[in-house]
Amino acid sequence: MQQNFNKSVNCVYKVGASPRSQVPFQVVLFFLPDCCGDRIAISPYLHILKQLRMNVDDNIGPLTNNRKALHINLDPAIYGTIAEIGAGQEVARFFFRAGGASGTVAKTMSAYDMKFSDEIYGKAPRYVSRERLETMLDREFSLLQQRLDEERGDSTQFFAYANTLTTTGYTQKTEAHGWMGIRFQTSPKAPPNDIILHLRMLDSTADLQQIAVGIVGLNLVYGAFFFHNQPHRLLATLRDNLEEERIEIDRIDCIGPAFAEVNPRVHAIQLVEMGYTKAVLFGPGQTVELPSTVLRKRSILLERGGFRPFTLVNADMIKSGTETFAKAFDYDTSEMVTITEITLRNLRRTQESDHIDYTDLLHRVNILNQAGYTVLVSNYFEYYRLSAYFRRYTSEEIGIVLGINNLIEIFNPEYYDDLDGGILEAFGRLFKNKVHLLIYPMLRESLIAYLRQRYIEDPDTKDDAFYQQLGSTETHLITADNLRVRATLRNLYKYLIETRSIIPVEHFDESHMKFFPRQILEMARANEPGWEQFVTPEVAVYLKSENPFGLE
Repeated sequence: MQQNFNKSVNCVYKVGASPRSQVPFQVVLFFLPDCCGDRIAISPYLHILKQLRMNVDDNIGPLTNNRKALHINLDPAIYGTIAEIGAGQEVARFFFRAGGASGTVAKTMSAYDMKFSDEIYGKAPRYVSRERLETMLDREFSLLQQRLDEERGDSTQFFAYANTLTTTGYTQKTEAHGWMGIRFQTSPKAPPNDIILHLRMLDSTADLQQIAVGIVGLNLVYGAFFFHNQPHRLLATLRDNLEEERIEIDRIDCIGPAFAEVNPRVHAIQLVEMGYTKAVLFGPGQTVELPSTVLRKRSILLERGGFRPFTLVNADMIKSGTETFAKAFDYDTSEMVTITEITLRNLRRTQESDHIDYTDLLHRVNILNQAGYTVLVSNYFEYYRLSAYFRRYTSEEIGIVLGINNLIEIFNPEYYDDLDGGILEAFGRLFKNKVHLLIYPMLRESLIAYLRQRYIEDPDTKDDAFYQQLGSTETHLITADNLRVRATLRNLYKYLIETRSIIPVEHFDESHMKFFPRQILEMARANEPGWEQFVTPEVAVYLKSENPFGLE
């Protein structure tokens, strides 16, 4: 025993006499090695710990899964139901294995059979859906209150955790995804709050997917009770004790009085910022949308930009790009979904900071939403990674509208040094499966100004060879047809033109091309007469009324 004691782990918890204790003190527990089992080691202290709420000290890192479950089990105020469909009962299993689950779990269940599920929760058009999850939360939380509120409602924070998921099957490789959520009280008799997630399981086997779901579910329950007043921390801990590449969370909604100050769009952006997902969507109604709902089986036209602000050139790129795309592939424009994309890389560059200015970003999103566009905020820099993202949801044609300046960037081999196959590998990934670049022209003088600023440190800017790709000096407008890329890439460029992987945009409005968005923004900041002619009337009104981007 002495030998085992010497190998014990000294775990420090900061605890208080109540959840809102202003004078924390410390209790030091000496746990016997794992082979002895946590329950044996701490059992003498249960009567003490039942009276305390523990909170892990920030200095010793995240709690293990077992410690989190035990922490909840030993809290006499937390009591509820766990209902899981589609990925085992992994969340409930954590609580039972930790010990003391009778103090936390009123009921667990898994209504796998559709008829049983319908009898309990009612018929559903789709069983793996948000609607089904919310029905489960409604029923389970209502039952808790009906049956237990009179007996223990004055001292209990009730909760109902539920999930409905589909994992990789034996007979078919379906997408492993689903919904999970928790309805909970922050104090006895308090109105309930909801946290709802949509997640994709990225492991290759069902058993690993189930384990990952169990860990995220446990983290969700723990975060709901102990970090609901720290939304950023709640979000950051959802993937505690889980490798990043195993789970993608592409939607989170925090609803209720505990989250009155939470901006759902900021929370969505933080999912991208923290690496939970690579992209989130905002619909024209300024709502957070699930990508699969918007993109599934649709042809897609996308314009990437900073949109600071959204100008008439941006609007014309979308208009002429849509017409060119629809004509080239015989689409009705009503069958297409138009996406405007802002990357985190662009945000950090334009804001000259590693920290994202959410207010600035939301102004851009608001302007685009008011113009009727769906906005994608992504962490994809390379276009080939972006096209692979869209391929999750659709097999239809994908068109990406670009200016000539962006096309020149794409043909820069230095951007692909991290790929074994270099630019050829990148183009192989980008242009496979019906992906096309729709190239919007640019005034020669504007393109030269862009290249001078962009490559001011590049020695090639000091001789005329750098500008040979712009074609004849008599050409005032540079298009996909007259652009001359680097000599070593010209045959590749010709091939991409001939196969319609690169398509020149038609029917554009040359009158809008004189100024870049940053120049128009500077004109607006200086209140120079006439700047309004380069943006839509709606954008001009927004810039004047909301004063975004440092306007006075």
